[in-house]
Order: sequence, then C-alpha cells, then structure tokens
Amino acid sequence: MDKQIISRDGTRIAYERRGRGPTVVLVSGAMSTGATVAPLAARLADRCTVVPYDRRGRGASGDTAPYAVAREVEDLAALIEAVGGDAALYGISSGGALALEAAASGLPVRQVAVYEPPFAVHEDGAKERAEYTRNLTEALAQGRRGDAVEHFLRLTGLAEGMIRGARQSPMWADMEAIAPTLAYDDSVMGDGLVPRDRLTAITVPVLAVAGRASPAWLREAARAVAEAAPEGTYRTLEDQTHMVDPDVLAPVLAEFFTQ
Repeated sequence: MDKQIISRDGTRIAYERRGRGPTVVLVSGAMSTGATVAPLAARLADRCTVVPYDRRGRGASGDTAPYAVAREVEDLAALIEAVGGDAALYGISSGGALALEAAASGLPVRQVAVYEPPFAVHEDGAKERAEYTRNLTEALAQGRRGDAVEHFLRLTGLAEGMIRGARQSPMWADMEAIAPTLAYDDSVMGDGLVPRDRLTAITVPVLAVAGRASPAWLREAARAVAEAAPEGTYRTLEDQTHMVDPDVLAPVLAEFFTQ
C-alpha cells in the first residue's frame, strides 16, 4: 500500500489506487488485507479505478481502541473523500456486510456489490453466530489468538483435520497476528441475521452475488440481501464457491459498475 489517509479518530489507513474509469473501493473480509483483493483489483483496473485498502488493524494500516463499526464506516468516508468524493463499493464476505452498512449510513456511494455476505437467514444460524461470538470473545480476552483463529475456521466449515494442518502452515503466524480483527468482523455482522430493516435505508443499486457451488445458506443470504435492498439484484456464478475466481467475478462487477 503506497498511499495513506487519516481517519476521523486519527487512525492511519493505507490504500492503493490504480486503473481507469469509475472509482470502486474494495473491502476485504475477515482474516484478509488489501492484498487479498489485489488479484480482483488487477482484473478490474482496465475498466474501473480500483482502490484496495487495509482495514484498520491489518497490513500497513493502524488501529485505535476502542473499536466500533462506526469507526470503520468513518475509515471508508475518509477514503472516499480522498479518492474523489464519491465511489462504488465492493465487499466480499463480512467485508460485504461493512460495505452495506456504509451505504446505509449515507456515505456518498453510487453502487454497492457484495459477494456472499455470510448472514444467517434462520434463527438456527443466529444461534451458531452467538456461540461463535462467545467463544471468540473469551479466546481473545485470554490472549489465545490461535484458538480464536480456530473458532473462525470452524465457523467457516473447515474440517478439523484441515484446521490442524493450518496450524502447522507457514501462514499461521500471520493469521494469529490479525486475529484480534476477527472481533471487528464479528461486530460488523451484528446478530448474524440479514439486517433487512437496515438494508431498506440503502438508496443506490445493490448487486448481491453468490456462487452456485457454495452452500445453500450463502446463496439464500445473498438473495435476501437483494430482496431487502430497494434497488437490489441477485446473481449467481456457475461453479463458484466462497473462494471466488477473480476471472469469473471481475466481468460481472465491471458490467455493474460501468452501466
């Protein structure tokens, strides 16, 4: 990240800007930095001005306690101001939930696209989210960052054997380093259910995308987001999972952002 802005509470937020066309800020999800969305940024840059950034507490960005979702919305407000005063937003997973909240908060946003925001559509999903919140909060309070990462990986559906393998991987230290930000994404997700009432406040077009090879509940969540937003559209991508291929997703986003 070669540029930075200072958010309202004094936190340094690092970002990049490249490409040409309408400006789109890319919002990463849990356990991710701006580098995570760099492959997508590269594929959008010929049709859009793309702005990947490190959310607070990650990568080259700073952090300021106490955390609140409103502070992350302020980060986006400062970033949008720095890149021209208005922008579209794209968010993946819990980053999609943040992008939707930013739009609902009245930021100068032209459009919002999200990929599989992991909201629950039934109470059982909300109960699972509540249990995750309790376990995550306890692990982080006790300094057990590795356990916090494990709780997150379990929430995503990763098998126990794969979790044990991940602990032995070279990436584990980096995952533990940003484990405290799991609490940030957990806050962004609220009670875990699709925030239907909040989504009605979004007055710009919303595109909610899901992969056809993803679990049914993720497709249901994306559809529910599109149905709740006044100008929402739902779309699926053949053969795609939560780890969506940038080559497949980029043309869909470019069409939406340039229409």
